[in-house]
Amino acid sequence: MDLLAVFTTVATAAQAEALASAAVQGRMAACVQMEPIRSTYRWQGAVESSDEVRLLFKTTRERQDALVQWIAANHPYELPAIYALPVAGATEPYASWVRDAVDPARGAGAD
Repeated sequence: MDLLAVFTTVATAAQAEALASAAVQGRMAACVQMEPIRSTYRWQGAVESSDEVRLLFKTTRERQDALVQWIAANHPYELPAIYALPVAGATEPYASWVRDAVDPARGAGAD
């Protein structure tokens, strides 16, 4: 299976919307899901807790590098968590939709 789920978190819904919209428009992700979460983590020697928004970018292995590099370059955090998990299985119609949606050869407005 060539599908991936790429994750990151940001501080606000506006930041999440900006990343999600640009990633889909740029054909790096077929879809981005956003959900509010609460995170507890160690940062600069202290234990912190904060509200965040988790983003799940649906993409392919072929588009992974472009997506991850783009997220890193446009992320508001000093040290963002950006990681990918393989999709173990998906229906073929859905997998085809993801592949088509992130295909840069389709170009803008080709849907």
